[in-house]
Amino acid sequence: MVLRRLAVAGISLAATLQAAVLPLAPTAAAASQTAPPLHPPVTAIPVVDRAAHHGPATARTRAADAPDIDVAKVQAHLTELNAIATRNGGTRKSSGQGYRDSVAYAKAKLQAAGYTVTEQPCTSGCATGAGPNLIAEWPQGDATKVYMFGSHLDSVGAGPGINDNGSGSAALLETALTLAQQHPAMAARVRFAWWTDEEQGLNGSDFYVNSLSSTERSKIKAYYNFDMIASLNGGYFINHLTSAAAQPMKAYWDSLGLQPEENTEGAGRSDDYSFEQAGIPTSGYAMGAGARKTSAQAAKWGGTANRAYDSCYHQSCDTTSNINTTGLNRSVDGIAATLWKLAVADTTPANDFSLAAGPATGSVDPGGSATSTLSTATTSGSPQTVALSASGAPAGVTVSFSPASVTSGGSSTMTLATTSSAPPGTYTLTVTGTGSVTHSTPYTLTIKGAGGCTAQQLLANGGFENGTTPWTGDTGTIGAHAGQSAHSGSRFAWLGGYGSSATDTLNQSVTVPAGCGKATLTYWLHIDTDETDRVAYDTFKVKVGSTTLATLSNTAASSGYTQRTLDLTPYLGQRITLTFTATEDAGLQTSFVVDDASLQTG
Repeated sequence: MVLRRLAVAGISLAATLQAAVLPLAPTAAAASQTAPPLHPPVTAIPVVDRAAHHGPATARTRAADAPDIDVAKVQAHLTELNAIATRNGGTRKSSGQGYRDSVAYAKAKLQAAGYTVTEQPCTSGCATGAGPNLIAEWPQGDATKVYMFGSHLDSVGAGPGINDNGSGSAALLETALTLAQQHPAMAARVRFAWWTDEEQGLNGSDFYVNSLSSTERSKIKAYYNFDMIASLNGGYFINHLTSAAAQPMKAYWDSLGLQPEENTEGAGRSDDYSFEQAGIPTSGYAMGAGARKTSAQAAKWGGTANRAYDSCYHQSCDTTSNINTTGLNRSVDGIAATLWKLAVADTTPANDFSLAAGPATGSVDPGGSATSTLSTATTSGSPQTVALSASGAPAGVTVSFSPASVTSGGSSTMTLATTSSAPPGTYTLTVTGTGSVTHSTPYTLTIKGAGGCTAQQLLANGGFENGTTPWTGDTGTIGAHAGQSAHSGSRFAWLGGYGSSATDTLNQSVTVPAGCGKATLTYWLHIDTDETDRVAYDTFKVKVGSTTLATLSNTAASSGYTQRTLDLTPYLGQRITLTFTATEDAGLQTSFVVDDASLQTG
């Protein structure tokens, strides 16, 4: 949890959130009026029997069907995060290798489980050298209805940050892996996020929210944040306790008799605030930071009155010894109950099947091929026709199926053929079977190679001297136009300059080889404008895929070209689409003139 953040007005914000249209969870009867006291770390982990709190099977709901998340597996993730910090100077701060290793640890597990995983570089507003946000979406359910579950993955520089915020990060990771393992039918999309640079001012989540279009923001029906959910002397706090968004979370803790309270200490101090500012309903669990437990709270929850909820808050002692396993267990099970209530379908498909790849990994030399048998089975109802497809293959790799569709219960041979120029690296592909329902399974392909790097320039026709190919989009912007001049040669791309509402876009797709240590995009940009105010009316954006890496505007106008540089190292081993976009408002022109673009590996 970030130390400084301007608090919001809790009463008015809670009222606003309560008005949001979200499904309400039924409030379970309290199991008791007094919860067991909090426990210090112990070797035998007390696991709450969730089934005992859900009532008769005849009253089942999606939340009741949620699995009991194994808290021992959550603690195993915490052990690894602690070890990562130990190997990196005792910290996992956002600008250090400890943070990047934490991202790599979570990313590998999520990709293997079949998630669509993205590293989003924070290209503005973050501390120098801050690592990326990590976003993982389960590729099932209604894509227009998204529920996000997030936590910050960075620590302060003073310690490893195992409660703050390894606890939230590990709980979300194990919940995500359990969702993939259970593979229920989904009514909505679930998107998990691990934020960078929270401790420096909520910068990673701010960057993410600001990069979303209004359409993408509207798809997010609620965001749930988990920051410090295992405080040793903690309490049970919920963000915006009375809001509609909070009701599934409150219902679960109510079912345990915990009598949760509003998280006043954390208001405006964690990543949910970035979403609140954008008008997205939020809630989340917390167990407290540096504030002191009251006598009334100690009487209700146990623990010690007039002592901080977490005495190791932002200190080097925030290690695996600083974890309240009972609170961690209650939190992670509440996360699962909320996810199942909101996003899992309340009915089982009449006809269903399973899909598995054997083997699920393969290793080839460039120019070689690998095979795997895709096996299906009818798990309920009648057999159905299942069409097979694969996504995530790098350039130089083709995937074919023999046969291309099967009747559930049958099998198909998947062949992955590589060209001699296929870039070395390890890639996680998603194999999908589509029938009356859809299921997917991961396949990991390793393309062998020396792993060395041949420095090369990847963009074709970056100076625009050779026609328009291979650029796509508004290619009429490319030429030797009167009124502007090239940085070199005679041709350039002139985006904007209309003086009316308009958008120009140029795109080029390239494969960034995996064997190199870095990739750098440079381009020369000249901005001239008739705008006189220091207000960003007209903008120029550089994107990779849907991720905005840089935004400039009429306020950056100057008399000549300026070279701009962006780090594309996070995209090593990927096929990417680079996009330049200029957008003007209704009056006063701004011209964005691009020339001599280069994507250099080294």
